[in-house]
Amino acid sequence: MYAIITAGGTPEPDDPLYAFTQGKPKALLDVAGKPMVQWVLDALDEAPSIEAHILIGLEDGSPVTATKPITYLPNQPGMLENILAGVNKVLELSPHPQYVLVSSSDIPAIKSAMVEWVVKTALETDDDLFYNVITRQTMETRFPQSRRTYIHLKDMAVCGGDLNMVHTRAVSSDLDFWRRVIATRKNPIKQAGLVGFDVLLLLLIRQITLQQALNRVVKRIKLKGRALVCPYAEIGMDVDKPWQLDLMRQDLAAGKAG
Repeated sequence: MYAIITAGGTPEPDDPLYAFTQGKPKALLDVAGKPMVQWVLDALDEAPSIEAHILIGLEDGSPVTATKPITYLPNQPGMLENILAGVNKVLELSPHPQYVLVSSSDIPAIKSAMVEWVVKTALETDDDLFYNVITRQTMETRFPQSRRTYIHLKDMAVCGGDLNMVHTRAVSSDLDFWRRVIATRKNPIKQAGLVGFDVLLLLLIRQITLQQALNRVVKRIKLKGRALVCPYAEIGMDVDKPWQLDLMRQDLAAGKAG
């Protein structure tokens, strides 16, 4: 299986991380002695199910390494375009339809065992896409100071994960819808509104379960999908703010020392 790593994006002066990046890619931020994306590459590299990497947004010659092949692609205008470019490159390199793993570059605490859990759990069913969610209890037990934004459902409160699986047959479905979903990914209320007013209302009064919400989404996009309730908070611990960067630096430095 190919892993697509989205590493594009350079914080602008109004971004909270600009003071740390100073015009350089966010993926190359130093975290406990390594570029942030290197931690992600290491976890994917050590996962037996991953055979090669598609790294989007960095150039060949960037300060990253892997034992498995890396194909570099330039950054695209948006996140969806980056994923599409990655999937198209996978199909160019290996034309048969297949699953691909899509990871952001800012979840440096992930480990190879977590990657394998996602792949193994997803492949239990033949769906088009698999989206990881992490319960509030799981996240706050592992990272009490993470300050995540949660979707409050009837049966649980969850945040999204940044390590997900998709089948190559699914990438061309309703691209405009997916662009809007990605654009509102930090605002669960706006995302629910894209699926429909009924979903938004049920979410606001906390009368919809995770499975019911997922059923509405996959019906809207005409795909088969499954939410994976992930036991690993690290998959949802991305770095968007300075305190999250500090948290990851401390956590991974402590892990190296241990």
